[in-house]
Amino acid sequence: MKFNLLAPTLLSMLLSFFYITSTQSDPQTTITASTTATTPFDSDGHEVQPGLKYYIAPIQSNDSGGGLSLLTRDGFCPPFVIQENNQLSKGLTLRFLPLDNKQNTINLSSDLNIVFNAATTCVQSTVWRLSNSVGDGGGGGDMVAGRRYYVRSGGIVGRPGVGTVRNWFRIEMGGDGYKFVFCPSVCSTCKVVCGDIGVSEENGRKWLALVDQPLLFTLKKASS
Repeated sequence: MKFNLLAPTLLSMLLSFFYITSTQSDPQTTITASTTATTPFDSDGHEVQPGLKYYIAPIQSNDSGGGLSLLTRDGFCPPFVIQENNQLSKGLTLRFLPLDNKQNTINLSSDLNIVFNAATTCVQSTVWRLSNSVGDGGGGGDMVAGRRYYVRSGGIVGRPGVGTVRNWFRIEMGGDGYKFVFCPSVCSTCKVVCGDIGVSEENGRKWLALVDQPLLFTLKKASS
């Protein structure tokens, strides 16, 4: 008789145990979810949004510099993108403009324009583009493997196609932060060289270029 009274209680306890165990979060599942995010986040944990201003904060190592800025090279306009030598310099703010201008957030691994929120003495746009030489004034054309390509300003926003293929970049996960990548998909007939954007140190300056070692960074939203 006692057995019959205890059996439902034991069954209830066992069912409760299995329910609690099965509904607990699997640590591996949690890690997987966090590493498959489709949107970059700023240093405050907010999704990066189109049109807002952000500072690039490099993930520091012993020889890292500061934020990003613009500098003319050999007197040629438009300026090139550089990393400031001084670690304390925040550089200039940037805005990210996606291919789809109706998006409310920036997506990882998707084509976008990158624009400095600044004016220059060259009186040209501050939209990023890839350039294969100091005197290069264009933004289109096929690319050749093995050649050094630098990031400079002078691009245009939108208008995806052959003439603007070098104006499109991506933000992707990199190490403990993010990295810039050049691998546009806006022109199916264009020959492009895909790769990471990092630093090429030349003549005491850190020029952004298509290199093997990417510049890793976090994003800090500007206060105004």
